[in-house]
Amino acid sequence: MARVTVEDCIEVVPNRFDLVILAARRAREISGGASITVSRDNDKDPVIALREIAERTVDAPSLQENVVRGMQRVGFVEENDFDEDMTGSAHDEASSSLFKDDEELDESDEEADDADEDLSDEDEEA
Repeated sequence: MARVTVEDCIEVVPNRFDLVILAARRAREISGGASITVSRDNDKDPVIALREIAERTVDAPSLQENVVRGMQRVGFVEENDFDEDMTGSAHDEASSSLFKDDEELDESDEEADDADEDLSDEDEEA
């Protein structure tokens, strides 16, 4: 790997799997326009990301936090963020909106099952 060895990065991020995910995330940030903290030296974005991790010019824990946030489907809300006068019905409405996507997925699954049954009926008739 161009001028960057895994051994240099392993000192910063001991788990190789975590290293791959962090470097990939940082490379995507760089390709999206984020400023780089090392010289480019005609290197591609993944190599730059690894060099940044190896030279500790990016904060690995904050990068890991960005990875976790990017993979979350539902954001977490601290209890302090709720108004103290929030009624139970408003809370119920907020929590029920989280499951609307699941209901829509269930309906589309049922439609797909019906379509599969129709196709199997046509095959039996033929």
